[in-house]
Amino acid sequence: MMSTFSSKVRIEPLYLLFSFFGGLVLLFIIAPLANMVLHTTFSELTETAIEPEVRNSIWLTLWTSMAATLILGVISVPFAYLLARRSFPFKRLVVALVDIPIVIPHSAAGIAILGIISRNSPLGSAAERIGFHLVGGAAGIMIAMAFVSIPFLINSARDGFAAVPERLEKAALSLGASPTRVFFAISVPLAWRAILSGFVLMWARGLSEFGAVIVVAYHPIVTPVLIYERFGAFGLKAARPISVVFIGVCLVFFIVIRLLAREPKDAVR
Repeated sequence: MMSTFSSKVRIEPLYLLFSFFGGLVLLFIIAPLANMVLHTTFSELTETAIEPEVRNSIWLTLWTSMAATLILGVISVPFAYLLARRSFPFKRLVVALVDIPIVIPHSAAGIAILGIISRNSPLGSAAERIGFHLVGGAAGIMIAMAFVSIPFLINSARDGFAAVPERLEKAALSLGASPTRVFFAISVPLAWRAILSGFVLMWARGLSEFGAVIVVAYHPIVTPVLIYERFGAFGLKAARPISVVFIGVCLVFFIVIRLLAREPKDAVR
C-alpha cells in the first residue's frame, strides 16, 4: 500500500526541471511589470488618469484598435477558412505572405504603409479629395494597427477551422445544405473559440503598436506614442504612470472579453 502511494506522489526530476524553467519564464514576464507598478504611487496614478491628454490617447487607442480588428475580421475569417480547407496553386507562398507583417520591423512597415496612403499616392489623393485624411488621422492609425496585427487573427482562425472535422461539413453538404449554411452553422460555431482568440490577439497587438503608427500618424497621438514622447521629454518618472494606467485599462478589457466568452460549463469548473 505504501509503495503504491509513494509511486503516485513521486515527482520526476524532469518535471521539476521543467517547473523551474517555467518559474524563470514567469519571473521574466512578471518582474518588470511588478517593478513598474511598485515604483508608481497612487497619487501619480490618479493624476495621470484624470489628465485629458492621457484619457484622450487611451480612448483613441482603444477604439481605433477595436475598429481595425472588427473591420478586417469581416474578410479575414473567410480567408482563414479558405486557407484551412482548400488547396490552390502557391498556397504555401500565400501562407508565408500572411506572416510577413510579423517578420519585418514595424518602423519599416510604417514606411511601406505611408508609401501607399500618402497624399501623393493614388489612394491618399483620392481620400483627400473626399475629405478623408489617411495620414495623420484615425484611419491611418487603424491601417497601421491592422497591418501589423492581422496575421494573428488569420493564423488563429485558420487553425480553428482546420481542427473542425471535415466529415461534419461533408455530411451537411450531402444532406443538401449550402456551403454558406455549412460555414455559418457548422464551421464557425465549432471554431469560434479559436476565432475569438484571434480577434483578441489582433486587438491586443493593435493596442500596443508603436513603430508603424508613429510613422503614419504621430498625431492624433495614441498611448504607446504618448508614453514614448513623455519618456523622451521628461524621463522614466513621467512615462511610468501612463504605462501603468494603460496596462491596467488593457487588462480590464482583456479580462472582460475573456469572461464574456466563457461557456456556462466553464464557470462550473
